Amino acid sequence: MDRRLPVVFLELNELTPAIMDRFIAEGQLPNFKRLRDRSEVFTTDAEEPPPYLEPWIQWVTVHTGVPYSEHGVYRLSEGHKIGQKCIWDLVSQAGEVVWVCGSMNCRYDRGTRGWVLPDPWSTDVAPYPDALLPYLHFVQRNVQEYTSDRVPLGRRDYLKFLGFMAGHGLSAATAASIVQQLIAEKRTRRGGWRRAFILEKLQLDLFSAMYRRLKPSFSTFFLNSTAHMQHCYWRYMEPELFKLPISTDKQREYQNAILEGYRAMDKLIGRILKLVGDDAVIVMATALSQQPCLVYEEQGGKQSYRPKDFADLMTFAGITSAYQVSPVMAEQFWLKMENPSDAIEAETQLGALMVGEQKAMAIRRGGNDLFVACGIKQAVPQNSALQVANSDRSTPFFELFYPLEGGKSGMHHPDGILWVRHPQRAPAAHGEKVGLLTVAPTILDVLGIEKPEYMKGTSLYSRVTPVSPRTREAEVAQRKSA
Repeated sequence: MDRRLPVVFLELNELTPAIMDRFIAEGQLPNFKRLRDRSEVFTTDAEEPPPYLEPWIQWVTVHTGVPYSEHGVYRLSEGHKIGQKCIWDLVSQAGEVVWVCGSMNCRYDRGTRGWVLPDPWSTDVAPYPDALLPYLHFVQRNVQEYTSDRVPLGRRDYLKFLGFMAGHGLSAATAASIVQQLIAEKRTRRGGWRRAFILEKLQLDLFSAMYRRLKPSFSTFFLNSTAHMQHCYWRYMEPELFKLPISTDKQREYQNAILEGYRAMDKLIGRILKLVGDDAVIVMATALSQQPCLVYEEQGGKQSYRPKDFADLMTFAGITSAYQVSPVMAEQFWLKMENPSDAIEAETQLGALMVGEQKAMAIRRGGNDLFVACGIKQAVPQNSALQVANSDRSTPFFELFYPLEGGKSGMHHPDGILWVRHPQRAPAAHGEKVGLLTVAPTILDVLGIEKPEYMKGTSLYSRVTPVSPRTREAEVAQRKSA
């Protein structure tokens, strides 16, 4: 195998095969269509039931080539616990340069040849090199606090970020998009959810600059905004599937949110195709996908709640020991204590918070750490009180919590997209599903690197049909004339 062909791994979290096909057929996604038409097209099966059907589990499976039963990573921000090497570790070990840009729940070996940017929810995996810290710090605050009206960033943080981006690829088009977004929000007082698309343009600016500089043999590029749009706004895309009434204002605001997500990613795909050229191998995967979430309709739909201020919540719960809070996705957050006894006490104190007869918090403890979320999944009446069990202490629930915008109307589905564009192979569509355990062996196979024994999946490479030299020349000529 020719190892001079770089492999670019596009990790587009939870894009849905049926929606992708629908929007392509409507002519909405020309760049996705161009990539699909030149690829080996597979549908993947996550091969895990709930509660193990989660992206922070499935992406670890993709990166390590082993199932959840072996890697054991159950929550977001636990990448540091992975015991197996990931694809990029093996590529670096083989002497090649890597560029890992935002991969979810990642880990990496000390001395990695290249750069590693963890996902913005990671709290225990530092970027490499330290030069990426201003970028990661800025994006973490924006992503972890995306539902809040006040992102905890000061003037110095913005200056550090702008200084970093000025030297790492900030494009005029992205800068203009930021200005346009802020002006639109100020004029209409809505549309803040579109900021997720701006963050991903910034991430592609960074990816592109370092791709040109590092010339990596293997690179990853992770995007999540459209997964968020599907979770929050599926109800507005297909209201006929849901029982609950929808306000006219919300329908008008969100009916095209998912389409906008796919179209925003399509534009990024166009930039990536131009960046990497025709001679790179492109692997695009989604790990899993989504479907309409109808299971909560009888109880008024699923609604999630997030603390307004974590310190205020801890004070009300009576927690006085030292702690550190790290927000994760939606209503979830890590509460990290200094020792196991403090963690046990904090678990008891948070577990005593009630709304009526229902526990307010869902908690999982491990060692010094608590993984916490508001456990209430239905609409809470405005006059509800948050109480401490077996005491007279109470406060209005909405003094400490706020509802997340949009609720939840999309849920996970085990099917995923897998496209492999190899410049020396013919495109084809395969009807049978393949497991996620095939992805890592396939990428290593393309790179000419032997998979380790712990990877039990089989490479799909042998199934890819070679392209004859004459067909290859005709394709190149057609692209040049297009």
